[in-house]
Amino acid sequence: MQIRVNGTAHEIDVEDEMPLLWALRDALDLTGTKYGCGVAYCGACTVLLDGKAVRSCTLPVAAVAGKDVTTIEGLAKPGALHRVQQAWLEHQVPQCGYCQSGQILAAVALLEATPNPSDAEIDAAMTNVCRCGTYTRIRAAIHSAARA
Repeated sequence: MQIRVNGTAHEIDVEDEMPLLWALRDALDLTGTKYGCGVAYCGACTVLLDGKAVRSCTLPVAAVAGKDVTTIEGLAKPGALHRVQQAWLEHQVPQCGYCQSGQILAAVALLEATPNPSDAEIDAAMTNVCRCGTYTRIRAAIHSAARA
């Protein structure tokens, strides 16, 4: 099957029902997308599908045929971080960092849909779980990226 990830078409030999998460990690060696809960709750596996945040741990790889998948590896451009990644650094968001690739991609999707979100809109959109509890810094970084 062929899937388009981070702007590049890839031919992969996997079962149609394999979760996208495992196709990314095992077939394409893109390990920035993390496994957390396996039931689409925590958001560690969040990627962008045609610009929308989706949980890849339960999404069959066949569902992404003809669509663009963006992982954390494809977010920055050569020599320049994405504005959300830069804001994450400036606000020292990560503690353990495990959930951050999913958090960042969820924030990118939020800012595409809502360029200047309120605290309430951020809280409603950012459903990813952070066990370290850096939600205040996440919110501050999103506001900063919105201004960038």
